[in-house]
Amino acid sequence: MRTPPVPPPPDPSERPLPAALAEPTRPVRTLWVAGISLANLGMWMAFFGPLQVLLPEQVGRIAPTDKETVLAWVTGVGAMMALIATPLAGASSDRTTGPLGRRRPWVLAGAVLGGAGLIVLGTQDTVVGVLLGWSFVQTALSFLNATLLAAVPDHVPRSQRGAVSGWIGVPQSAGVVAAVVLVTVVVTEVAPGYTLIGVLTLACALPFALLSPDPPLPRQARPPWRDLLRNMWVSPRRHPDFGWAFLTRFLIGTGNAMFILYLLYFLRDAVGYEELFPGSEATDGLLTLILVYTATVVATTVVAGVISDRLGRRRVMVALAGVVMGVPAFMVALSPTWTTLLVGAVVLGVGFGVFLSVDNALVTEVLPSAQGRAKDLGIVNIASSGPQVIAPVLAGPIVVHLGGYPVLYTVCGLICLCGAAVVWKIEGVR
Repeated sequence: MRTPPVPPPPDPSERPLPAALAEPTRPVRTLWVAGISLANLGMWMAFFGPLQVLLPEQVGRIAPTDKETVLAWVTGVGAMMALIATPLAGASSDRTTGPLGRRRPWVLAGAVLGGAGLIVLGTQDTVVGVLLGWSFVQTALSFLNATLLAAVPDHVPRSQRGAVSGWIGVPQSAGVVAAVVLVTVVVTEVAPGYTLIGVLTLACALPFALLSPDPPLPRQARPPWRDLLRNMWVSPRRHPDFGWAFLTRFLIGTGNAMFILYLLYFLRDAVGYEELFPGSEATDGLLTLILVYTATVVATTVVAGVISDRLGRRRVMVALAGVVMGVPAFMVALSPTWTTLLVGAVVLGVGFGVFLSVDNALVTEVLPSAQGRAKDLGIVNIASSGPQVIAPVLAGPIVVHLGGYPVLYTVCGLICLCGAAVVWKIEGVR
């Protein structure tokens, strides 16, 4: 009797992925979207409350004669800590095993440490104390940021990512206004302001951290810890779509950051806002522009995300957003008037609202691997934070030596157009 052939062993590549690494297919529910949006609101309030109001006030009291220089050092060092910590925190969460899942421990750690750090920061009365305190807070918030970014590709199917990214993008803009109102109207002193923001950071993150599902990662599927630093580099040659997506975000972000950087000085020196409206200050005009811009972003970002989901086309909408964001820069360069700025704030808000949701969705679709989602999104986050560092380096010499504001805003428009063109190099996304 002939012995039947022994079947070949199963191919390891055909084994099903663990739930933590599998591509999500089930749409997320409204409560999940509300939870991650609330967590993002707390995080962005923790970023913007200190940056917009509390740090300048605190530094002004500690070093009144050198406040500009000291504030630049404090915020610059803090930004560098965030740039370094976000991909490292993401890579660490990608390797986290245990019953709580990969992301939940880091969301909790970021919220608890960030909130506590803000409360302690409010008690500092030396330059060194403020610098170390803000650096600690930025590092802790990077834990929160990295894991909230990764939650989208972890749980949201591709067909829903535009809409979800839109809802997550709303707190990024609304957080600026909410934070400023809280620390200037609700609480008017520096230390209580830090305490209020710190408590709200934790309160906003806890529902998502405690209630959101987070499948644990099996130990055998964990990337080796020894490769953590080596894998910080994502080769654009091996992953060209990821590289082009990074460059798209960096260029459009740089154009936007350069546009906003000197708006206060532009209002005062080029537009003559205080002469146009006697009794008012240029800061009043800046606040008006911020409110108009924020309202437009909030009104468009979710709608744009839903449209991109239904059309199934991300590149064309990101390219359109880059072009639209370039338009107000050219408008202001040609016509430095208050009316032009108001119209430009609306147009810029529309463009950034579209970009905010659709580009976030696009990036989640070009990640190199499921095992490194948080790390890769942390690297992409450099393309969002890096422009805040490089914008002063580029804009300052242009304003002072190379033609002033008309040249500055022309360059801003051209950079945005370059970003709109680069997105077409991405081939793996429609």
